Amino acid sequence: MNLSRYIASRLTGARSDSFTASVTKIAKFSVGLGIAIMIVSFAILEGFRYEIQEKIFSFGGHLQISKFDTNNSFEGYPMGTSTGLGDYKNIPGVAHLQPFARKTAIIKTEDEVLGVVLKGVDTTYDFRGMRANLVAGSVLEFNDTAASNQIMMSQLMADKLRLKVGEKVLFYFIQNPPRMRRFEVKGIFKTGLEEFDNVYVLGDLQQIRDLNQWPDTLVGGYEILLNDFTQIDTVTSQVFDKMNYDLQLEKITDTYAQLFDWLELLKRNVVIFLVLIVFVATFNMVSTLFIMILERTNMIGALKAMGATNGQIRGIFLHRGLRLTIAGLIGGNLLALLFCGVQDYFHLIPLDPENYYMDTVPIHWDWRIWVGINGITFILTMLSILLPTLLIARIHPVKAIKFD
Repeated sequence: MNLSRYIASRLTGARSDSFTASVTKIAKFSVGLGIAIMIVSFAILEGFRYEIQEKIFSFGGHLQISKFDTNNSFEGYPMGTSTGLGDYKNIPGVAHLQPFARKTAIIKTEDEVLGVVLKGVDTTYDFRGMRANLVAGSVLEFNDTAASNQIMMSQLMADKLRLKVGEKVLFYFIQNPPRMRRFEVKGIFKTGLEEFDNVYVLGDLQQIRDLNQWPDTLVGGYEILLNDFTQIDTVTSQVFDKMNYDLQLEKITDTYAQLFDWLELLKRNVVIFLVLIVFVATFNMVSTLFIMILERTNMIGALKAMGATNGQIRGIFLHRGLRLTIAGLIGGNLLALLFCGVQDYFHLIPLDPENYYMDTVPIHWDWRIWVGINGITFILTMLSILLPTLLIARIHPVKAIKFD
C-alpha cells in the first residue's frame, strides 16, 4: 500500500474524543452543509425560472410573428397563412407553429363588468402549458362543423365575475355593428402573473374570424415554440431571414422584458451568495488542515528523520483532505436530495402568490447542475488544501521532535 495513503488511513482512525476528530467533524460538516445549500439554492432558483418561463410560454410561445404595423392595440392587422417560412420543421430549433388572433371584449354579468382580450386558438394549439395551470375544468374542445363557444379564463376573472365551470357568460364586442356572444366556461386556470390573469381569455379562433368576417385564410399571427429556449437568439435570426418582408418578429424576452430581467437579477444574486458559501467551505478545509499539521508536528519531524520526503508527507495530508472532502460531498448531496424530494412531493414551504407568482417553493431537477456543483466544489477544495501542505517544508526534524 502507498505509504502516504496508509498513514492517512491511520489518522482517520483517531479516537472520537480527540481534538483531531472534533476538527475533522467540523470540516465534514462545513463541506456537507455548503454543498447542500448550493444544490438546494440552484434547485429552487431553476424552479422559479422554469415555472415562470413556462407560464409565460403558455400564453405567448417563444417567438411571435405578426403583420408589420405601427398600431399598439391588442388586435393588430390580420395576416395570411403564408409566412414565407415554408415547412417550419426544416428550421433547426423550431418545434411547433400555431396561429392565433386577439379581439377586445367586455364581459358582463348581473353584478360585474370586466374588459378582457379574447385570444383565439385552434386545434394545433399546444395546451401542455395551460394544463399545468388548470385549477378547474379542462382545456378547450373544438367543433369540426362550427365555431366552439367554449372559453378558458383565469381564476382571478372567475372570482371577480362569480363564475364557475359550466356556467354561461355574455361577451360584448365593440365594433360596427356591435356584436354579442354567449360563451361557456370550460376551464379555469391560474398563472399568478397579472399580465395574463387580468387580461386574457382563451377561445376558438373561428369565433374571431366570424366576428371580423375573415376568411379561413386569415389569422392574427403565429406563435413559434422552440426545442431549446436558450437558443432563442440563434433561431430568431434564422426565422427572420426566411419570413416575408411585411411581417415582424418579436421575442418573448422582449415582450415581457421586466419578468426576464427580474429572473436574471435573481440568478446574479444567488451566484454571489453561492460564491461566498464556497469560500467559507474551502476556508474551513484550509483551517482544518493547518490545525492537523500543527498538531502532528512531532509526527512530521519523526517521519523526516526516518527519511520521508516532503512530497510523501504532503501526500498524507492531501489524502486526508480528500477523504474529508468526499465524506462532506456525500453527506451534503444526501441532505440536499432529501430536502428537494420532500419539498417537491409534499410542498411543505408555501409562498405568497402575489409576490412570487406561485403558492409553493418550486424544485427543478437538473442533474447537470448537481454534477457541476459537486465538480467545482471538489476541484476548488482540493486546490485550497495545497496551501497548508506547503507548511510541511518549513518543519525541521531537529526542532519538531520533542522528548518528554
